[in-house]
Amino acid sequence: MTTVTPSRSTARRRSAAPDAPRGTAITYGTYDLFHVGHVRLFRRIKERYGFLIVAVSTDEFNAVKGKRSVVPFADRIEIVRACRHVDLAIAETDWAQKEHDVREYGCTAFVMGDDWAGRFDHLRALCEVIYLPRTGGVSSSELKASVVENR
Repeated sequence: MTTVTPSRSTARRRSAAPDAPRGTAITYGTYDLFHVGHVRLFRRIKERYGFLIVAVSTDEFNAVKGKRSVVPFADRIEIVRACRHVDLAIAETDWAQKEHDVREYGCTAFVMGDDWAGRFDHLRALCEVIYLPRTGGVSSSELKASVVENR
């Protein structure tokens, strides 16, 4: 399986609108087995902020985290880019890039699901940090487990 990972310079050519009304928000995730919870997360963020950047974890970064996606990175980022709530999708290649991305894109908000609560509070020095409740009853992990169970 071949993984297509755009370089940071390629991803950066499309920058956030600096004058986006209501600010610019960024969120991160794998977005494997894209589902309604992902759509609702993006919609909630977009309703609050004028510009939404979504960073999608590469297959290589997921391996570092001990995760393996069902859907390859190139497909996952294409799906995220196709979502009408997303203004820009970029590759997430390591843990340390979050601070860099917030600065690079002039983000006014860093948004994650509440399962990450407290983990990124150090970014409060740069922008607002928000942990939103997850959509109940659906997750990529649960979907994967259900598929394995029903083989």
